[in-house]
This record gives sequence, structure tokens and C-alpha cells, in this order.
Amino acid sequence: MGHVHKRLITSAAKLASVSTAHLPKFPPKDALFVQREIPKPPFSPETWAQLQPPPESALSAFAHRIGLASVLPSSDVVLQACTHSSFLTLQRQHSPHAPLPSTNAHLAPLGNSLMGLFASEYVHAAYPYLPTRVFKAAVTAHVGTQTCASVAQEMGATPLLRWHRSPEIIHADALASVPRSITALIYHNRSLPSARQFVHSYFLSRDIDLRGMIKFRDPKKALLEMVNKLNREWPKSRLLKETGRYSNFPVFVVGIYSGADQLGEGFGSSLKMAEFRAAEDALHRVYLTRTPNHLLRLPTSTFPLGLGNVFQEGEENAYTAPELVMPEITYSSSGKSSVLRPRRQL
Repeated sequence: MGHVHKRLITSAAKLASVSTAHLPKFPPKDALFVQREIPKPPFSPETWAQLQPPPESALSAFAHRIGLASVLPSSDVVLQACTHSSFLTLQRQHSPHAPLPSTNAHLAPLGNSLMGLFASEYVHAAYPYLPTRVFKAAVTAHVGTQTCASVAQEMGATPLLRWHRSPEIIHADALASVPRSITALIYHNRSLPSARQFVHSYFLSRDIDLRGMIKFRDPKKALLEMVNKLNREWPKSRLLKETGRYSNFPVFVVGIYSGADQLGEGFGSSLKMAEFRAAEDALHRVYLTRTPNHLLRLPTSTFPLGLGNVFQEGEENAYTAPELVMPEITYSSSGKSSVLRPRRQL
């Protein structure tokens, strides 16, 4: 038996185990060559495959995999959440007479607003001293486009996504619309607390590096402004430890104190570097002060936990507003800073 004969037998054995449920639909009519007077655009298998809806079994498996089979009972609802609005352009180009499918054009903006609400209240309650820019960066890190696309990929929504690339739409934008649409569907079919629980489980439970987001041009000056706002003693630097002062690799450990309280500590190959890091460490200890989980008070926790519209009459939960913290520290707001001063009117 030759090699070619063995390959044919092996291929035939594989074909016998493949389901024939989809064979009447393939090949499509566009793939068949028919001699015409007017030439027809060449058939693209990739485009044809992109136009086909995913099987109902895959949609049902996706709903069960993310634990929302009771919230998303119909495969049509899951298909709508996985269909981006850009898919309509592709549908109109290749199947102009076919009925247009339902998309998540109205679900994704609603889910995005809800996710931004939940992330904003959580970050503000957990880190009350964060500067405004770091606060916005933290919210984006939790529920931004890249994070939503990454979570959708982990859910297994990539093979179910129906979209069309354009200069304004990339794959991450289309993929991010899936968890946003699911959040909107949970809010619509269940309640706002249920949508908040979904966002907390899949997004806000992840750890992000807030320390890397806080950068200081002059941490010593920022620390001085903070100490003045708190009416504390003038900060002073003290050399705590050193080694190899006269060698090629010296190490200095400097601490910054306000009275008897140590505010921060840093090391470096020079006293200036160690003092810079000590001031930076002192600021990080203030800005990254985290509220314990059992003390977190979220404004949306006042809504009733039952199903239905949260704005209807219902029994509200108790809520205690947290105490106001000191305002954001602003320093280096003129001169060589990046903040521009207002121009004079001539």
C-alpha cells in the first residue's frame, strides 16, 4: 500500500466521524462558479464564515460558563450581546436582502456607564486620598477598554464575537462591548445590585498597581505642602544607615521625620537619591491608604436587593457617608511645571 493510498484512507476515516448537519448549507451558492456576463467578486471563505451566526450550543455554553444562564436564558439574547454594531456594515455589503440582526449598540453604552459608576464609587471609597489623575487612571485600569477586552477573552467570547474592522473600530473595542452589554442585560433583567455584583466579581476584584501610577516631579516639595496642610512639624531627613561610603557602590538609607513620627524611608547610591525615595515613600503611604473591606460604604448599597426597578418604592438599606478627607495637594503649579498659567488680557 502506497503512501498516497494510506493518506486517502486516513482522510476518509476522519470524514466519517464528522457531523453532516451543516453540509446542506455548504458550499454556499456564492462559492459555485457560474459563467456570467458581468463578473462577480471572488468568493471569500473568511467573509462567509464571519457572516454565519455561532451555533446555539456555543451560545448556551457561554451563558453557563459565566454563571448567567438564568439571566440570559435565550440564545438570541447572548447573540445580541456578542454582535457589535459594526457587523451591520458587513451584513449590508454581502447580504443586503437578509434581515439585519440585533446588535449591542444600545446595551454597550449603558453597561459602560454602569461599570464606570461601580468602579468610581469603589475606588473612591477604597482609596480616599488618591489624586484626581490617579483616580481616573485607576478607574480606567479596572473597567477600561483593554480590561474589558481581556475579561471577554477569558470568558471565551472571542469566537462568538460578530464585528467588522474599520478605521474607527478595532478588535479590542468590539470585544470590550461584550461584558458591557452583559452588565446592561443583568441590570435590565434583574436589578442594579445584581449588575454591581457581576462587575465586582469579574473586574473590581482584580489587583492593579496603583503605586506605579503615582509619579512626582519633586516629592520633597509635595511632602512639604502636605505637612503644611496637616499642620504638622517641618519634615526633616535623617541618615539611618550607610555602607561603602568611600567605595564604588555606596548605599545610604534615609528616613524623613515629622517630629518623632517617621513619615517615609528610602535608599539609594547617594544621599540625594535616598532622600528623594524617602519623600516619595512618605507620599505613597498617604495616597495609598486603603479602607478595610469591612468598612467600605458604597452609595449604590442603599438600593433594595430585590428584583426589578431600583427607583420604585422599596425599602432602602442603611448608608453612612464617610468623613471628608483633606483636599488634593497641588504643588509646582507655575514656573517650570507642566501646568500653564492663564494668559494676561491685553
